[in-house]
Amino acid sequence: MIIVRAELTDLPRLLRFRTDAAGWLERLGTDQWSRPFPASNIAASIQAGEVFLFKEDQALDAVATVTLDRTIDPELWALWRPEERAERALYVHKLVVDRQYAGRDLGGRILDWAGDLAARQGDRWLRLDAWTTNSRLHRYYLDHGFRHVRTTQDPNEVSGWLAQRPARRTPHSFGDPTGVSPVGAKEPDRKMGT
Repeated sequence: MIIVRAELTDLPRLLRFRTDAAGWLERLGTDQWSRPFPASNIAASIQAGEVFLFKEDQALDAVATVTLDRTIDPELWALWRPEERAERALYVHKLVVDRQYAGRDLGGRILDWAGDLAARQGDRWLRLDAWTTNSRLHRYYLDHGFRHVRTTQDPNEVSGWLAQRPARRTPHSFGDPTGVSPVGAKEPDRKMGT
């Protein structure tokens, strides 16, 4: 399996990942990702070089995706304490695996790749936020080495379950024929405060 950076021409596939995942999640009884996500936000992440696709072969359709950046979601800024915001971390967003690849722990391997990437860049943590009410997803991340940090008490924040695990060099077995390089090593986005 290889990793490539997404391009704007991949936007329809990225949107389909999200709608397919929302349908599957609905069948499981959760409303996660039931609201449409602005395509412009995904396009901006693509243009910033933050969206990665996982493929069996360069010529084939993507089977998974993840977005990695150094930006704390503005709605969650205050949930991370000032000393946590000051630590170098890589943030995982929009991790989706095509259902036909379910049960192969592809998502776990992607998390290992992201943790390895974070470690190579000198980050201390691999962090994420998850749908607040999706306990099955929380268990998945806990089973993959994440530690629950805290959960927002704001009923309007749907993705307020925060977790992190140490960034560490980890084998992941992905090929990189396209030269995908680490996400820019800029400091955490501090638009929202300290």
